[in-house]
Amino acid sequence: MSMYSTTLASHGSTISSEITETLRDAIITGEITQGSKLSETKLARDLDVSRGPLREAIRNLEGMNLIEHVAQQGARVVTLNMQTILEIYDTREALESKAASLAATNMTSGEIDELHRVIDAQSKFMHDNSNAFIPAESDYAFHNTLIRGAKNNVIESALLRRLYHLIKMFRYQHDFANTSTSNSLLEHRQIVYAIEQRDPELAEVTVRRHIVRARNRIERRLKAAQ
Repeated sequence: MSMYSTTLASHGSTISSEITETLRDAIITGEITQGSKLSETKLARDLDVSRGPLREAIRNLEGMNLIEHVAQQGARVVTLNMQTILEIYDTREALESKAASLAATNMTSGEIDELHRVIDAQSKFMHDNSNAFIPAESDYAFHNTLIRGAKNNVIESALLRRLYHLIKMFRYQHDFANTSTSNSLLEHRQIVYAIEQRDPELAEVTVRRHIVRARNRIERRLKAAQ
């Protein structure tokens, strides 16, 4: 856990928020492994913080679905098996396709321009790197912009504050972090086209197809690895 001492720098946020971000990143990257029991004593010592903000951070991580309380054992990092991952993608399909439908009506022209900027950056990266993958953070930026453009706080919270942390955790730890290719770029363009046309039905079906294809790729790879 060598990262802790250097990560906890003040940027105007509260100590508990900094601890939350530090532990969140450590869990997503696998530095704190799946299924690990969290010792408050050890974490407080490693992070050089008091128990109060640490406990608040652990509660925050529970809200992100990254930590769960197990009877007689305390707080543990979640374990992602194939069934859980596929259920997450099924839920993402339902929520994000609805978000796209809402975005076709509610997204501002400035937000649509931001989608174009993200896509242009993805296209340039792939061109400059011989059609390599789309960087994971760029892919997340596209979907974050889309989801926020729906203007639905419940969907946004469910996806960006809960499900997407688990998706990032899975993709990072199972070598899916950089698997979006030229097909994904084309699908992103189709999604933006539907939103620009202010066509909720087309936007919904386009995003649904995009996520189902990602889910199917994951399922095939996981089954082949078993």
